[in-house]
Amino acid sequence: MKLTLGFSPCPNDTFIFDALVNKKIDSEGLDFDVVLEDVQTLNEWASQGRLDVSKLSFPAFFINNDRYSILSAGGALGKGVGPLLIAKTLVSLPDVQHCRIAIPGENTTANFLLDFALPQAQNKIPILFSDIENAVVRGSVDLGVIIHENRFTYEKKGLIKVLDLGEFWEQKTGLPIPLGCIAIKRSLGKDLQMQVDGLIKKSLEYAFEQYPLLPPYVKEHAQSMDEEVMRKHIELYVNRFSLTPGEEGNNAIEKLHQLFLSKTSNVH
Repeated sequence: MKLTLGFSPCPNDTFIFDALVNKKIDSEGLDFDVVLEDVQTLNEWASQGRLDVSKLSFPAFFINNDRYSILSAGGALGKGVGPLLIAKTLVSLPDVQHCRIAIPGENTTANFLLDFALPQAQNKIPILFSDIENAVVRGSVDLGVIIHENRFTYEKKGLIKVLDLGEFWEQKTGLPIPLGCIAIKRSLGKDLQMQVDGLIKKSLEYAFEQYPLLPPYVKEHAQSMDEEVMRKHIELYVNRFSLTPGEEGNNAIEKLHQLFLSKTSNVH
């Protein structure tokens, strides 16, 4: 049986899925038609039900949880892993309401955490996550919300941190930051959902066993990133929560879900 599978080309995702999609483990009769896309594209596709299995930001999953179920394995949660609000020069938080802010997509967890920390930040411009640093450098926006490996590179471009949005979340809730999950179509049935969940977990366990060796699949899709940044990226975003959220991770997801429902009910 063939399933469509979407995740990002970032090292954390390619690290998790390498063994599965490149048949380093037994795929138990399943084949995967892999699509690599940025998370906002995957979030948008979820509303169309385009993929059988997909990495999603949690807000995008909440919007589409009538169509998709969440899997335990392969997600991105953690402490000290949140998005950063950056600028060329320091901006005081009350002035943020007057600033043009680049975000990596409307339904990203990054955008939700920006709203959570700074509800007055309304002038937001969605930009591909990998272009946000340069947009701030050029001055086409005043501030940017960066995710993924950009937290390791922004200072080299002369940019400064205005606020760590993940740290704000942790201080307010005492919980890890739920960034993204792997979702699977409900229509595929419970047995297949559990099989895919188990395969993703085995794929990640295989990757952990080989680490610090980086598979060619990770390097191939990491663009111009050097190996040190790839490893920092993996070590930050791939952790015990990626095998299973556990009670702590599930509490964090539930808290985010409650806040999401509260926010969307206020909008309507």
